[in-house]
Amino acid sequence: MTTKKLTLQIDFRSGLPIYTQIVNQVQTQVVNGTLKPGDQLPTVRALAEELRVNFNTVARAYRLLDEERIISTQQGRGTYITEIPPPKVSERLRKETLEALAETYISEAMQLKFSKSEIKLMVSDKLKVWKESKESEE
Repeated sequence: MTTKKLTLQIDFRSGLPIYTQIVNQVQTQVVNGTLKPGDQLPTVRALAEELRVNFNTVARAYRLLDEERIISTQQGRGTYITEIPPPKVSERLRKETLEALAETYISEAMQLKFSKSEIKLMVSDKLKVWKESKESEE
Protein backbone atom coordinates (compact mmCIF):
# COMPACT_ATOMS: atom_id res chain seq x y z
CA MET A 1 0.00 0.00 0.00
CA THR A 2 1.27 3.42 -0.90
CA THR A 3 0.41 6.77 0.56
CA LYS A 4 -2.53 8.20 -1.37
CA LYS A 5 -2.08 11.71 -2.70
CA LEU A 6 -4.93 13.71 -1.24
CA THR A 7 -6.32 16.42 -3.44
CA LEU A 8 -7.77 18.99 -1.08
CA GLN A 9 -8.89 22.51 -1.95
CA ILE A 10 -8.86 24.69 1.16
CA ASP A 11 -10.70 28.00 0.93
CA PHE A 12 -9.43 30.26 3.69
CA ARG A 13 -12.18 32.82 2.98
CA SER A 14 -15.19 30.49 2.95
CA GLY A 15 -16.15 30.89 6.60
CA LEU A 16 -16.23 27.08 6.87
CA PRO A 17 -13.59 25.90 9.38
CA ILE A 18 -10.55 24.36 7.72
CA TYR A 19 -10.87 21.11 9.67
CA THR A 20 -14.48 20.82 8.42
CA GLN A 21 -13.32 21.38 4.84
CA ILE A 22 -10.77 18.58 5.25
CA VAL A 23 -13.36 16.20 6.75
CA ASN A 24 -15.91 17.00 4.03
CA GLN A 25 -13.44 16.51 1.21
CA VAL A 26 -12.09 13.22 2.56
CA GLN A 27 -15.68 12.00 3.01
CA THR A 28 -16.47 13.01 -0.57
CA GLN A 29 -13.43 11.18 -1.91
CA VAL A 30 -14.40 8.04 0.02
CA VAL A 31 -18.01 8.18 -1.17
CA ASN A 32 -17.07 8.72 -4.83
CA GLY A 33 -14.38 6.02 -4.75
CA THR A 34 -11.34 8.27 -5.19
CA LEU A 35 -10.11 6.99 -1.82
CA LYS A 36 -10.53 3.27 -1.32
CA PRO A 37 -10.34 1.02 1.75
CA GLY A 38 -6.71 0.39 2.64
CA ASP A 39 -5.39 3.60 1.04
CA GLN A 40 -2.83 5.24 3.30
CA LEU A 41 -3.19 8.96 3.96
CA PRO A 42 -0.36 11.39 4.64
CA THR A 43 0.69 11.96 8.23
CA VAL A 44 -0.92 14.83 10.10
CA ARG A 45 2.35 16.75 9.98
CA ALA A 46 2.89 16.17 6.24
CA LEU A 47 -0.67 17.21 5.36
CA ALA A 48 -0.45 20.29 7.59
CA GLU A 49 2.76 21.35 5.83
CA GLU A 50 1.30 20.68 2.38
CA LEU A 51 -1.86 22.68 3.11
CA ARG A 52 0.06 25.32 5.08
CA VAL A 53 -2.26 24.99 8.05
CA ASN A 54 -1.74 24.37 11.74
CA PHE A 55 -0.86 20.81 12.78
CA ASN A 56 -3.76 20.83 15.29
CA THR A 57 -6.25 21.65 12.51
CA VAL A 58 -5.34 18.51 10.57
CA ALA A 59 -5.18 16.48 13.80
CA ARG A 60 -8.73 17.58 14.62
CA ALA A 61 -9.97 16.62 11.14
CA TYR A 62 -8.29 13.20 11.39
CA ARG A 63 -9.75 12.69 14.88
CA LEU A 64 -13.27 13.42 13.56
CA LEU A 65 -12.74 11.09 10.59
CA ASP A 66 -11.47 8.42 12.97
CA GLU A 67 -14.53 8.84 15.22
CA GLU A 68 -16.73 8.35 12.13
CA ARG A 69 -14.71 5.19 11.35
CA ILE A 70 -13.78 6.56 7.93
CA ILE A 71 -10.08 6.35 8.75
CA SER A 72 -8.05 4.36 11.20
CA THR A 73 -4.78 5.57 12.65
CA GLN A 74 -2.42 2.82 13.74
CA GLN A 75 0.41 4.04 15.95
CA GLY A 76 3.70 3.68 14.13
CA ARG A 77 2.10 2.39 10.93
CA GLY A 78 0.05 5.30 9.57
CA THR A 79 -3.47 6.38 8.77
CA TYR A 80 -5.65 4.34 6.43
CA ILE A 81 -9.10 4.49 4.89
CA THR A 82 -11.20 1.86 6.67
CA GLU A 83 -13.36 -0.75 5.03
CA ILE A 84 -16.41 0.39 3.10
CA PRO A 85 -18.92 1.78 5.59
CA PRO A 86 -22.36 0.15 5.95
CA PRO A 87 -25.17 1.52 3.72
CA LYS A 88 -26.66 3.73 6.47
CA VAL A 89 -23.30 5.39 7.07
CA SER A 90 -22.65 5.72 3.33
CA GLU A 91 -26.01 7.41 2.81
CA ARG A 92 -25.37 9.79 5.70
CA LEU A 93 -21.93 10.62 4.26
CA ARG A 94 -23.50 11.27 0.84
CA LYS A 95 -26.03 13.67 2.40
CA GLU A 96 -23.34 15.43 4.45
CA THR A 97 -21.24 15.79 1.31
CA LEU A 98 -24.14 17.31 -0.62
CA GLU A 99 -24.83 19.65 2.29
CA ALA A 100 -21.19 20.77 2.35
CA LEU A 101 -21.20 21.37 -1.40
CA ALA A 102 -24.40 23.42 -1.11
CA GLU A 103 -22.98 25.46 1.78
CA THR A 104 -19.82 26.20 -0.18
CA TYR A 105 -21.76 27.20 -3.30
CA ILE A 106 -24.18 29.41 -1.40
CA SER A 107 -21.41 31.01 0.65
CA GLU A 108 -19.37 31.86 -2.45
CA ALA A 109 -22.42 33.14 -4.33
CA MET A 110 -23.42 35.34 -1.37
CA GLN A 111 -19.86 36.74 -1.19
CA LEU A 112 -20.32 37.75 -4.83
CA LYS A 113 -23.48 39.61 -3.76
CA PHE A 114 -26.01 37.35 -5.51
CA SER A 115 -29.46 37.36 -3.93
CA LYS A 116 -31.09 34.21 -2.58
CA SER A 117 -33.60 34.29 -5.45
CA GLU A 118 -30.80 34.56 -8.04
CA ILE A 119 -29.01 31.60 -6.47
CA LYS A 120 -32.18 29.52 -6.33
CA LEU A 121 -33.05 30.36 -9.96
CA MET A 122 -29.54 29.43 -11.14
CA VAL A 123 -29.65 26.05 -9.39
CA SER A 124 -33.11 25.38 -10.82
CA ASP A 125 -32.01 26.35 -14.34
CA LYS A 126 -28.85 24.23 -14.15
CA LEU A 127 -30.85 21.22 -12.96
CA LYS A 128 -33.22 21.61 -15.94
CA VAL A 129 -30.30 21.85 -18.37
CA TRP A 130 -28.62 18.84 -16.76
CA LYS A 131 -31.83 16.79 -16.94
CA GLU A 132 -32.37 17.73 -20.60
CA SER A 133 -28.79 16.79 -21.51
CA LYS A 134 -29.19 13.41 -19.80
CA GLU A 135 -32.47 12.77 -21.63
CA SER A 136 -30.90 13.64 -24.99
CA GLU A 137 -28.09 11.13 -24.32
CA GLU A 138 -30.58 8.28 -24.00
